[in-house]
Amino acid sequence: MLDDPPILTIREAFTRPAADKVAALAGAQTGHLVDSMDGRGALDWRIKPLDPANAAFCGVAITAFAYPADNLGVFGALEQAQAGDVIIVANDGYTGTALVGDLVCGMMKNKGVAAFVTDGLARDRAGILATGLPVFCAGVSPNSPARTGPGTTNLPIQIAGVTVSPGDVIVGDADGVVVVPQAMLDGVIERLKAIRTAEAAAEAKVKGGATMNAAAGRILKSDRVKRI
Repeated sequence: MLDDPPILTIREAFTRPAADKVAALAGAQTGHLVDSMDGRGALDWRIKPLDPANAAFCGVAITAFAYPADNLGVFGALEQAQAGDVIIVANDGYTGTALVGDLVCGMMKNKGVAAFVTDGLARDRAGILATGLPVFCAGVSPNSPARTGPGTTNLPIQIAGVTVSPGDVIVGDADGVVVVPQAMLDGVIERLKAIRTAEAAAEAKVKGGATMNAAAGRILKSDRVKRI
């Protein structure tokens, strides 16, 4: 007979990105970050903030996996989190119970966690909003989970279509959540400068009365378009 697995596996050390590199992404629009990574990097569109007015955050990923109907992995992440970190928990997109409520989110806020992200559900919406912690999830349910595992903390996870490793940088705003892999940080920071400049120029053209994107306009005038 196979031995029963541990109910929780915690990796206690991982490489963190330099603080100045994380700070370089603070305040970045999620759309700009996605453009810096060739159009990808955002979690599934269903992962949205409970409070769009309190959705902006940026921090280092503390990853966890929590088995459906269980949240033991969340507490492993809470134990490991440092001030400014983002706890991001894969829950297999489970919708039978919530993963966290206002008390756990309040504990995260007390510890200085920057945000909580999951592909599962939350409960006690009013209480969570009162904590001031940005929380992103797939929805809300009053049903409560157990704490029996199995789960993991600070190991790579698959969540809402994206692979996340501890030490990646997680950025959120009212549009959603973007994962910037730690290995891509330097390139994203450099490309972000050019994208912000290009976006500002494009916005100025629209405000000035532009009615067509220049690149799309060239395609429309080319022999690649058949008019009938």
